[in-house]
Parts: sequence; structure tokens; C-alpha cells
Amino acid sequence: MRHALLVALLFAVVTATAFGQKVEVEEFTLPNGMQFLLVPRSDQPNVVSAGWIARVGSVNERPGITGISHFFEHMMFKGTDTIGTREPGRDSKYRAEQKAIRDEINRLVWTRQYDRYFKGEIDDPWNPANDPQELRVLRARLDALIKAQQGRGEAGPEAGTIVKDEFDQVYTKAGGSGMNAFTTYDLTCYFITVPSNKLELWAWMESDRLHDSVFREFYSERDVVHEERRLRTDSTPTGKFEEQFDAMFWASCGYAWPVIGWPSDLNSYTFEQAQDYWNIYYRPTNLVGILVGDFDPARAKRLITNYFSRLEPGKQPPPPVVTLEVEQLAEQRMNAAGDFPPSIEVRYHTVPAGHVDSYPLDMLAEVLNDRTGRLYRSLVEGRSIAATAQASSDTRKYAGMFAVSAQTRGDATPEQLEKAWLEELAKLQSEDLSDRELRKIKNRVAAQNYRKLESNMSLFVQLAFSEAVLDWREINEGPAKYEAVTAADIRRVVNRYFKETNRSVASFRRRAD
Repeated sequence: MRHALLVALLFAVVTATAFGQKVEVEEFTLPNGMQFLLVPRSDQPNVVSAGWIARVGSVNERPGITGISHFFEHMMFKGTDTIGTREPGRDSKYRAEQKAIRDEINRLVWTRQYDRYFKGEIDDPWNPANDPQELRVLRARLDALIKAQQGRGEAGPEAGTIVKDEFDQVYTKAGGSGMNAFTTYDLTCYFITVPSNKLELWAWMESDRLHDSVFREFYSERDVVHEERRLRTDSTPTGKFEEQFDAMFWASCGYAWPVIGWPSDLNSYTFEQAQDYWNIYYRPTNLVGILVGDFDPARAKRLITNYFSRLEPGKQPPPPVVTLEVEQLAEQRMNAAGDFPPSIEVRYHTVPAGHVDSYPLDMLAEVLNDRTGRLYRSLVEGRSIAATAQASSDTRKYAGMFAVSAQTRGDATPEQLEKAWLEELAKLQSEDLSDRELRKIKNRVAAQNYRKLESNMSLFVQLAFSEAVLDWREINEGPAKYEAVTAADIRRVVNRYFKETNRSVASFRRRAD
């Protein structure tokens, strides 16, 4: 839901134990295989940031079901036979009737409408405006059933079986706050802050939805996700271009498609596909619960054991992600024109999180960033050709990239920005950082990440990313690895990865009137 905002916290994994402070984590695993990480602390009295992660993200998908991990994020808030409905039996009947109609809609679209699309008779097989009469009738029947289930049909509210947003209401009435979730390329995370005396409620609520999610509103929620996609991608000036750049940059691995998925896949998910996905990725051995805050560990473990032990182990383990990103052999370029300020992004393939080279690459991003960083001093202050300039080291679970981006100032052009970056790059490739510059960067990183330990929720998110991408122990072991980075290490990785043949460039220009 807000995963785009939270993904930035991934870099907090760098030095979550800055200044020598260790995060004390108690780990235990239930007989069904579900792991839990407990961090009791009294910095924020009487509250606990609680949640769990599923080790699944868009990288685990495939063409045909892209975006299904994010779609599950939505489904998990729709309730169970206990939460979210006033009449489970009739609600189940509504769902079965909707499934039968939607299956027939899919069959007709995949055969007749796709065939018409391939022949050039229509421009979009999923657009209702292109429907023959048979499909219009089926869509109308499905829409009527959805409205009836929601209490918006002709029979009136009393005929509906859904209690809207009951999951959120139960938590809110008990003093819970900040309930949300996010999906990234490598994980899905669900979280909330609850009063310490409501920890049992949390254990029951979360184990209930993991034990008995019914995928309520499985068909109508697609419209919500489509709207999210329109707001996040289609309606933004550069959204579709950024998707295209991603698809061009990642040639073979599962990072090529957007987390929210391609529109045709979002339209196509079947209930059977969702059930299969659930049984693989939402079973105990692929889940990790996390508690950070003011609680008694012994009591928490009793509650967790009592409620989460009812989850059944999966019969099929998650398959390994085996398709590696192929080596890029030639420079790639994308030239985009639209209603946006001129800008540029330059990318390089690098390494996954935890790779020995990931640490100097992360430190390099810090060398370039901030108002005292090299990009700002050179492109913004020195040459006055950029309004903004930044770098990022994005090391994911299975691959990584380094990106430099900047927006023009005045009459400057994307070509000038690229030329300026390449000149800065040449300096990095030929000269070691001074001891003073490297020390300044290390101190700043340590201070930033130490401050991120102050909030229960911030630490929760760091634990979630660390455990999903590497191991939660990286929070305690990472600082020494960053402190050990030398100027020679940074110069080495710059020369190894920042080559012309490993470069992809996106230039954004304002379209002429």
C-alpha cells in the first residue's frame, strides 16, 4: 500500500547498530516452522510494533501472474469467515457464484477477445467497450453479485454480507494505529502498532487471517489495484517510461516487471492460481513474525505458540529463484519525451545485497549524495546545470544496480548532465578518496542509522528487510563491514562495474509544443 515510501528504509540495514550498539533479538521457531523475532524494549512504553513478513515479492512471480504478490497484500485485509462478514455461509455462496461467472469471462476473453486482438480487430481484449453481447451480460451479472454482496444491490444493505473494513475497525477500537502493509521486489510485510495489553488480540487477528483468509472481493478488488496503478504509474508524467526503462535494464531476472504487475496479468488471475500461490508462499516456513516494543517475552511466546501453532505447514516449499541476470554486453539508451522537466538517469548492473562489493558500492552512493556530496557540489553548485542530483545503490536479494539521476537547471540539457557525471566518474576511477572524505561519510552513515534505532517501527522495518533479503543478524554484523571499506575498495568497484558496456541511460526531454 505504501511500499514505495518504505522501500527507502532498506538502506537502514547498513548500520542499524551504529556506535557499537547491538540489537538484542530473541529468535524462536514453532514446530510448524514459523519463525519469530522478539525485541523487547521500553523506549516507547506500553506499545508494541508488531507484524510479519512473507518471503515473497514480485521477483518470485512469472509472466501471467505479475503483480500477484502485491494483490495478495490487498486480499489479506479482506477478512476471514470470522472477520469481515456478518453471514459466512451466504458470503461463501456469493464468492462461489462470482467465481463461476468470472471463470467464464476469462475463458471468453482469452479465446475470442485475444484472437480478435491478435487479428487487429480490437485494441484491448480486456476493455469492456470491445465486448460482444455475451460478455456484456456476464459482466453485468458479476457486477450485480458484487454489489449484492457489498449491500449495494437492489435488495438493499440488509442483503449484503460484507462488513467493510472490519479488520481495521477491530484494531482501531482496541487502540491500534498505523495498520498497513507494503510489497517490494523481495518481500511482503504487514504491520501495526498496538497497546502492550492488546498483544493477544494481535496474535489472534494475525493468525486468523493466515489460517482462514477467504480472498473476499477477489474480483472487485482488481478495480482498486487498477486505480492504484493509474495513480502511481499511468497518471504520472514519467511513470510508464520508468516501467519501460526497468524492463529494458533487467534483461532476464524477475526484477523486469513492476511490483504492481502488468495490466493484462492483473485482469487474468484465477482463484486457483491465487490458492496455489497462497499454499506455497503463505505457509509457516516462509513467514517471519516480528515484535518490537514494550512486552514480556515469556508471555509473548505463550501467546504466539497458542495462536500461530494452528497454521498448517505447506506441502510444497517455495521454488528457488534460479534465473540470474545475464551480463550486459552493450550500452542501452532510452529517449523519452513528455510533459516533464529534462532529466537523466544512468544505471549500472552491480551485485546483490550481502555481496562483498555491495558495501563499497553503498558507501559510494553516500560519497555522491547530500549537499556536501560530489554530485551536488559539482552539478548543482559548481556548474549550475542541475536542479537536483542524487545516486542510489540498490542491492536486492538476487541482483543489484547503481543509479545516478539529475534534473536540469535553466537551459542545461540531459547531455550536459551525462557529460558532467562521466567527468566525476573519471575522477573516482583514477583517484582514491581522501581519508578525511571517507571518514566523514562513515560518520554520517553511522549517525543516520543510529537515529533510526529510536523508533520501534523503524527497527521493525529494518528487521523485516534484513531477514527477508539476508538475515536479521546483518543488523549487528553490517556496521563492521561498512567501517572496513577502504578508499581502494571504492575505487576498485567503480572501475569494475561502471563501464560503458554495462551502462543504461534514460534521457527525459520536454516535448515541444
